[in-house]
Amino acid sequence: MKLKLHYLDRSRAMRVTWLLEHIGLPYELISHKRQENMHAPEALKDIHPLGKAPLLEIDGKVITESVAMVEWIIANHAPQLAPATDSPEYAEYLQWLQFSESTAMIPLVLKFIAAREPTPPQNTLAYADSEIEKVYDYVNRQLANKRYIMGDKLTGADFALAFALIFMKMVYQGKFANIDRYLTDLSQLPSWQKAQQIEQQVLQGK
Repeated sequence: MKLKLHYLDRSRAMRVTWLLEHIGLPYELISHKRQENMHAPEALKDIHPLGKAPLLEIDGKVITESVAMVEWIIANHAPQLAPATDSPEYAEYLQWLQFSESTAMIPLVLKFIAAREPTPPQNTLAYADSEIEKVYDYVNRQLANKRYIMGDKLTGADFALAFALIFMKMVYQGKFANIDRYLTDLSQLPSWQKAQQIEQQVLQGK
């Protein structure tokens, strides 16, 4: 089996590199740099009609959606990173996977786009901030007395959720002590450090 990961800087691709590095699964990294307007390069449309990244090629078949990639990689190569499907924890695990790309991301994207307008719409920004505060206060409370989002064991939910938390800290100034501690702990993992190194190399065009 041959894996190719099309990596775009400042994107959800970090979810996938972090996971692949963590489990030691061989893959080919193909880097793409954002344009000045922050859009993905047009060349990505030659690989997939949406022209977005990350894209994962699995023996030539291209799939999109970073959380789907996380789920596929874990199901096929790292089942130890997910609860058993018949376990009491499995439903919560699925919840966090979906939360990471829906509830957690929507207000962040809304704020990011609105803030880039020449005259930012204040009502939209206020709404986004109120949703961010509500959503991430919830995450912060869920992380109390936990090393990882599901407890003491690293799971696919962490690989999905961490990107949203990093993005949140880029666009919102709220203080969430448990989230900060959680991200600090994750940053000590060699696989996380390798994923961050890859991000810097792509940003620098290496």
